[in-house]
Amino acid sequence: MANEEDDPVVQEIKPKQQKVELEMAIDTLNPNYCRSKGEQIALNVDGACADETSTYSSKLMDKQTFCSSQTTSNTSRYAAALYRQGELHLTPLHGILQLRPSFSYLDKADAKHREREAANEAGDSSQDEAEEDVKQITVRFSRPESEQARQRRVQSYEFLQKKHAEEPWVHLHYYGLRDSRSEHERQYLLCQGSSGVENTELVKSPSEYLMMLMPPSQEEEKDKPVAPSNVLSMAQLRTLPLADQIKILMKNVKVMPFANLMSLLGPSVDSVAVLRGIQKVAMLVQGNWVVKSDILYPKDSSSPHSGVPAEVLCRGRDFVMWKFTQSRWVVRKEVAAVTKLCTEDVKDFLEHMAVVRINKGWEFILPYDGEFIKKHPDVVQRQHMLWTGIQAKLEKVYNLVKEAMPKKPDGQSGPVGLVSGDQRVQVAKRQAQQNHALLERELQRRKEQLQASAVLPSVRIKEEPMSEEAEDEEEPMDTSPGGGLHGGLANGLPAGRAAGGDSFNGHPPSGSAGTPVARELRAFVQATFQKQFVLTLSELKRLFNLHLASLPPGHMLFSGISDRMLQDTVLAAGCKQILVPFPPQTAASPDEQKVFALWESGDISDQHRQVLLEIFSKNYRVRRNMIQARLTQECGEDLSKQELDKVLKDCCVSYGGMWYLKGTVQS
Repeated sequence: MANEEDDPVVQEIKPKQQKVELEMAIDTLNPNYCRSKGEQIALNVDGACADETSTYSSKLMDKQTFCSSQTTSNTSRYAAALYRQGELHLTPLHGILQLRPSFSYLDKADAKHREREAANEAGDSSQDEAEEDVKQITVRFSRPESEQARQRRVQSYEFLQKKHAEEPWVHLHYYGLRDSRSEHERQYLLCQGSSGVENTELVKSPSEYLMMLMPPSQEEEKDKPVAPSNVLSMAQLRTLPLADQIKILMKNVKVMPFANLMSLLGPSVDSVAVLRGIQKVAMLVQGNWVVKSDILYPKDSSSPHSGVPAEVLCRGRDFVMWKFTQSRWVVRKEVAAVTKLCTEDVKDFLEHMAVVRINKGWEFILPYDGEFIKKHPDVVQRQHMLWTGIQAKLEKVYNLVKEAMPKKPDGQSGPVGLVSGDQRVQVAKRQAQQNHALLERELQRRKEQLQASAVLPSVRIKEEPMSEEAEDEEEPMDTSPGGGLHGGLANGLPAGRAAGGDSFNGHPPSGSAGTPVARELRAFVQATFQKQFVLTLSELKRLFNLHLASLPPGHMLFSGISDRMLQDTVLAAGCKQILVPFPPQTAASPDEQKVFALWESGDISDQHRQVLLEIFSKNYRVRRNMIQARLTQECGEDLSKQELDKVLKDCCVSYGGMWYLKGTVQS
């Protein structure tokens, strides 16, 4: 003890990567599970008396822990590859962990065994110990712990193991391979700017290849004069790859029209390659490009004013950018009230992309670029879908109230869509030619409704009337998950083009079932409902957005699909709308209350699913035993547990001991 302070620290060893432990439940009802073995292992680990510190509170080995180990120290050579439609998409890996079963419970069982043996030996030798002579002992009082001794104790193996054991578990929710959220995450493995154009960034000149094979030595690099970190000449900029040039320019300028960017990069640069590169580092706002928030605020950075982490700053700046996609003007106090950020941070956001006007607020710094909007409609459509996803996240994080679409403000400089007389005449002719087909389709729908009501009269199918006035007032589909908070500008798209529903804007009428667009849409609907038997309109529109994002630019589905056309296609594909009786105080939006189900898929479970849908047409939530009893009564035979589980998995979700149709549960 006396020499501990004089002993210097030779080397400090710190773990390179934190270990990850994953605790997974074991299906004890599985026929392959040996219950006697599970009870024996739990008895060996926890003993006969179970308490709060027991590893297996159910007196049965019902869980297994997996511990991670680092497979390799250098992961720069590895990447995750996804091959789709003749293209190979590569994603670099920054870490690779391998999960292996942890047998720490065996150590606890050995410790329990040694304690029992020690207790038995102590009981046998109690008489001998009583007869032993009294021995003299020496009592020492410990001195206050020095800082050096405390550091050694904190870095010791026993302390780290104790700290690791005290770390609380974090509950995780698992999403299956075919779940829509898994498909959404899998989209990030695909390059967003993929197209048929060759990637010019991968083409290197012979001198550049030679420089990559034989980089200059460190001595030569030290001889070069070092410029300030925030200064880069245009000559130095031209030596960088195109993607780095675009990133550096956007990071310094913050907001720039596409024409100005092309003039800075030079006339020899391909505009298509620049268009692909700009979408990776910037977002489209009123026809101009604004640098993305994560470029200005990297992952591990924080606010210089308030110390807020980068994630919160990016979310607040995205809210400001989104507000400018809706209007030319933004009020600073409104942004601060929603984002809960300090005044300095909000002022930095606004100074990046706006100028202050006395007694008016902050106006977007650049005028509306209608020329770019007209020239690149595919890019505008893709950016609109990205803003739709960002809007959904902002509504969820900031609890924004979903309102109706506001009117276009007077100060907005977006152009107004004009329609010539010839165009209106052509529109009227096409609508007159389609009236006959619409009437025949409405008659066929009513016949199908009567037939369906004769088979199952208790299932209510919602039918919306179709007429010429309804067709004239048809609006394009609102693909946002919440369906609200849209303004006069939709990602730089003028209000006349973003909200007009006439066919001169490229929106096909809902009655044109034989068109290629209708056939393509029906193929998507049929494939989607074969995977997921029950979908709300809101979830279907979200999946349709993901499908559009995976399509190449210029695809026929980018011409515009309305809500009515999507619903008609669903009904025509063999699906039916189930009127679920939502509670009066429900927070579900109108799109979330529209539930569609595949009525016949061709398998043996069709009858069971139809009975289940009939139950939910009268009940918002149902218990499992009621479902099983009703299925047994209607089908005339007892369903096995596997059959019942399959039907429930296809159509329902469980929450709080009750079963709901998919998409209808309000937690």
